[in-house]
Formats: sequence, structure tokens, C-alpha cells
Amino acid sequence: MFQSIIDDCGLAVTRYEAVHGGDINSCYCLFTNDAKYFLKVNDATLYPGMFQKEASGLQALNGRSVLQVPTVIKYGCVDKQQYLLMEWIEKGASGKPAWSTLGAGLATIHKHTAELFGWNEDNYIGSIPQENTQHVSWHQFFTDCRVMPLVELLCEKNIFSELDHEAALAFCEDIRDFFPLEPPSLLHGDLWSGNIMITAASQPALVDPAVYFGHREMDIGMTLLFGGFDETFYSAYNDVYPLANGWRERVYVTQLYPLLVHALLFGGGYIANVREILGTRR
Repeated sequence: MFQSIIDDCGLAVTRYEAVHGGDINSCYCLFTNDAKYFLKVNDATLYPGMFQKEASGLQALNGRSVLQVPTVIKYGCVDKQQYLLMEWIEKGASGKPAWSTLGAGLATIHKHTAELFGWNEDNYIGSIPQENTQHVSWHQFFTDCRVMPLVELLCEKNIFSELDHEAALAFCEDIRDFFPLEPPSLLHGDLWSGNIMITAASQPALVDPAVYFGHREMDIGMTLLFGGFDETFYSAYNDVYPLANGWRERVYVTQLYPLLVHALLFGGGYIANVREILGTRR
């Protein structure tokens, strides 16, 4: 089956090696006489359209800033296995200049705006389907497409109770005017350190997006969820596209969505983290 995927890629592959590339995908480095390529493979039945949607996200980000984004070469499906073929990016060592470039580059991406919050199709964040129905209001989008769908999934799995559901509804109502009014920004959507690469040229690259047009503080909050990026990242970002006053006080709200994702995927302490946020403003 794997050979059939390689054949469908249309490359003269001389050899391949399995590489680390995430929790849910099988990933490979394909070698030809001229170049290397990155291949991701997964079940097309479990995650329908996942790589097509990822390809769309990568293409949306590509060329929007100085940040490198892997070029999509091909995606397809063979024997109920989907694949995504991309250029290979060599890894390098991190440093403060790379963090500064990343901050300025992300700010440039965020300056690309739309009239509506959402995206032209639903996609995925990790293995979780992500709803992107377009809305005029950020608050309504955040409620209807980010918080409540995942709260309801947690309830369906008997992880959350009716009390948790009511707390989530009350929380969403309470933050109706919480965010500063800003136009919808193009977001990476899953911006944690694992989705940042520093290339062999010591330049940052973005991978594994979950793109949509949303409030830009969502990307910023995600960067702070697992320890935060280097402080030069935030300084460089603010030099290009200053965040509204009080953004650090709003971080816990922007982190609710990724914590809900982690509560669904991993349970454990993430459930307590979500409950703590929902109880903060009840």
C-alpha cells in the first residue's frame, strides 16, 4: 500500500526513511537523486479531507510574510490512505534573531484581514474537526464555532456535566464585550512551539496550521500556553502590529479553545484547566 502512495506521488524515489512528524500521522523523508521530500500519511476514513484542508491552509499562509511555509507538491488518496507531499525543510538551531523574525512575520500575516470571522471550509486542529462557519461577530464565532462545540463533545463523552455546560454558556455570555474590536486576521490557528521550525538557515518556518480568520490574540495566547516563546518574539510582533492594551489579561480566554482541544484528546489535567477558566468569570 505504501508503495502505491509513493507511485502516486510521481517521484523517482530511491529510498525513504520514517521520521518524527506529529502524534497522529505517519511521516517519511523521501529521497530522489535530486532532492528530499516530506510525506505525511493517514487514514482517509477516520479523518476525511484532512490533508486537502491542511494543504489549503499552508497555501493560504505561503507568501504572506518572510516566514517560510512548506510548499505543497501534491495530496491525494490511495486505498483509503490519504497523503500530503511537501518540500523538505532542513532543521537548524534556534536563536534570538529567529524569534524576532517570527514575531515580525506573524504580525505581517495577521495584517491580512477579511470581512468575516471563519473560513471557507471546516478543517482540523490536530485530529479534532474544527468548525469555521463564517460570522460577522467575533464573539458569536468564538461561542458557536470554538467553545460550545467542544464543550458539547465533552458532555457527549460524559467528561463534562450539565453544570459544566451551563458554566460554558454563562462564560461566553460574560465575555461578550471582552475582546477589543478588530478586523478578522488570518491566523495560523495552532501556533505552539511544536509547529514552529527553525531552518538550517536559522530562519523560522510555520507548519501544521489550522487556519481561519479570527481575533489575532488567539494565536498570541496559544504561543503562551506551553511556556511561551522567547520575549523577543513579542517585542518584534508589537513593533509591527501592536496588540491592544490589556492583551496579557485576556490570554486565559484565548487559551480556552486549545485547552478544550487538549481536554478532548488527552483528558487529565486539561479538564481541570478548562473548568478553572470557566469558573473564573461565573
